Amino acid sequence: MESVECIVVGGGLAGLSAAYGLACAGREVMVIERGDYSGAKNVTGGRLYMTPIRDLYPELWGEAPFERPVARELLTIAGESAETTIDIAADSFVRKSPQSYTVLRAKLDRWLAERAADKGAMVVPNMRVDALLREDGPGALPRVKGVRAGDDEIGASVVIVAEGVLGLLSSVAGLRERPTAVHHALGFKEVIELAPEVIEERWHLRPGEGAAQLLVGAPTRQMSGGGFLYTNRDSVSLGLVVGLDQLRLRSDLEAWQLLDEFKSLPCVAPLIAGGTVLEYSAHTIAEGGIRQVPRLFGDGYLLTGDAAGLSLNALLTVRGMDLAIASGYHAAQSALAALAAGDVSADALSVYEARLKASFVLRDLEAAKAVPDLLANPRLFAKYPDAICRLLTDLYTVGPVSTGKFSRRVLRSLRRDFASISTAKDLWSLLKV
Repeated sequence: MESVECIVVGGGLAGLSAAYGLACAGREVMVIERGDYSGAKNVTGGRLYMTPIRDLYPELWGEAPFERPVARELLTIAGESAETTIDIAADSFVRKSPQSYTVLRAKLDRWLAERAADKGAMVVPNMRVDALLREDGPGALPRVKGVRAGDDEIGASVVIVAEGVLGLLSSVAGLRERPTAVHHALGFKEVIELAPEVIEERWHLRPGEGAAQLLVGAPTRQMSGGGFLYTNRDSVSLGLVVGLDQLRLRSDLEAWQLLDEFKSLPCVAPLIAGGTVLEYSAHTIAEGGIRQVPRLFGDGYLLTGDAAGLSLNALLTVRGMDLAIASGYHAAQSALAALAAGDVSADALSVYEARLKASFVLRDLEAAKAVPDLLANPRLFAKYPDAICRLLTDLYTVGPVSTGKFSRRVLRSLRRDFASISTAKDLWSLLKV
C-alpha cells in the first residue's frame, strides 16, 4: 500500500491551512479534494475575520485575494410592514489592518492551495475519499491509518479530516456522531454582479471599501435564521440561512421562493437593482455550538474546521473561516510534534485539543455556548422584529391630535409589546449570551 506521512481529507480552508503548515516544515503531505479544484465546492457566504488569525502564517495575508475590507456594519430588523436598519461606520474597522474582509471562496481556496503546493504539498483534485482506513485502537475509538479512494488505499501516519460540515466519512468511521437537522442550518445564496462604483454609492462606501449587512425577521418568514449581503469588488453575495429542522417542516416552501422574496424586500431590492446573477449555491452550516463539538483527536487522526463543528454564531458576528484556518494551523503544529517524536497515538495528538482550548477557537465557542438555545426561541424571529419596528414607527409618527409626552409614548409601546413574562424570560436568556 502506498503511504505518505500526512493525508489531509478536503481542500477547504482548514485542510489547506494544515497542509501549508506541514509543507512549510518539509513534511510529506497529500491533500485530497473531490472538486475540480480547491474552492470549487466551497461556497460559504463569505466574510473572513482577520484579527484572530493575522499572526498565523503572517507571510500569506498581504497577498491573499480578498475582495473588500469591511468598513460598514449594518443590521436590518425587518417586520411585516416596516424595517429598521442600524448602520455603523467606524474607522477602527479598517484602520491600519482591517478586522475583516469579504471573500469569494473559489478564489481564496484556490490561491491557498497554490501556496501550499509551492511549499511542497501534493494537492490532488478530482479525487473522492470513500472511506477512512481503520483498525482497532487501544481505546474505544479506532485507529485511523489512511484512506480509501476508489480502488486505491493510501496509508498515512496522520490523517487530518477536513471533509466539511456533513462529516460523512468521520461519522461512518465512528469518530463523531452523525449530523442531525436540529443542529444545522441551510445557507443558500446568489452572487450578483454590480459595478464597483454602484456598490460604493449604494452602501455609502469609500472606493475599495466594503459593507456587511445582516437582516432578521421577515426574510426567513419568522423561522430561525436571517439574511446577509456582503459587498465584493464587483459583485454582491446575497443569501439566507434558515434552521434546517424548521425548513424541513415547511413542505409548502422551497428555498428559492424564500430567496426571491428576500430579493424583493424594500430594504434589499434597491441595493441589487440592475444586477446580474452570476451563480447560485447552497450548503449546510453547523449551528450546534460547542456542545456539538466532538472529540477532536484520536490515534492517527485530527478533526478540523466544519468537520469538527467549529462554527460560531455570536448573534451579531457569524464566523467559521477564521476558526477553520486556526484549527488547520494548530492541527499542523500538533502533527509536526507527534511526527518528530515518532508517536501519533491519541495521547501524543491530544496536544491539538489543548492548543485549541488555549486559543480563541474553543474559548470563543465556550463564550457563546448559550447562543444556540437563544436562537431556538421562535419569538426572536416572529415577535420581536415586528415589535421593534412598531415601536419606532409609533415614535416617528405625527398624528392629527396630540400624541402626548415622548416618555409616555415609549412606555405605552413597551407595555403593548414587551410587558410579559415571556419577554422577561427572553431578556434573561439574552443576558446569558
